Amino acid sequence: MAPCLGRPSGRGQAGRAGRCVGRLETGRMDSFRDDLETPYWLVRPKEPTGAGIVVIHEGNGMSVQVLRLCERLAGEGFAVTAPDLFHRTGGPGASEDYRVQFGAVRMDQMLADLGAAADALGRAGATRFGVTGFCMGGRFTWHAARHSDVFSAAVGFYGAGIGADLGPLQCPTLLCFGGTDPYIPSAEIDRVVAAHPDTVVYPEAGHGFMRDGSEAYAPDAATDAWSRMVEHFERHLCS
Repeated sequence: MAPCLGRPSGRGQAGRAGRCVGRLETGRMDSFRDDLETPYWLVRPKEPTGAGIVVIHEGNGMSVQVLRLCERLAGEGFAVTAPDLFHRTGGPGASEDYRVQFGAVRMDQMLADLGAAADALGRAGATRFGVTGFCMGGRFTWHAARHSDVFSAAVGFYGAGIGADLGPLQCPTLLCFGGTDPYIPSAEIDRVVAAHPDTVVYPEAGHGFMRDGSEAYAPDAATDAWSRMVEHFERHLCS
């Protein structure tokens, strides 16, 4: 089996999604655990691929940055979908305080939404699935790696609370943190690194270092982390 086809060379170059992405879609998909439908963004490369990635948004909900990241991943040769995990509480920006919607997410419903997102990728031709996320999405990525058997690989970015939920994983998982993150105590990052020595910590980067277009963006850390993420997914989804 060779699930990743038509993957372009020269990873991480600006603008490559515009050359390589073949189809953008939005839609709604049935959740496995309730009668609601989960809205999602889905993007596919021009060439068929058997490797799919679910992207989990940050605590502020679906954003243009998340959509750009999905297009970049599709430019790497993956089918990608990003479900709106806040659809039960009004969708992106429904509350002025993001913590209201973040706090309303139930883990069982979140895993159901991720499973439904993987199912949508399956209908698009993917046969193996990865998951990645940022901030809140990084924490949820870890939870999925711990408690879901849907995914073959996971990459989580600056997720808080992981140090309190260390334990066996269902799939190979890479974690990335910023060493100056004000939201995640260094002692917690140390616990994660002790349990998972392949965890990557960028000493000069803070929270949100992958968030291009923001003050938090740290280009050197983001470039290195992007390469590590793509290589991790290629290794575990494309062989």
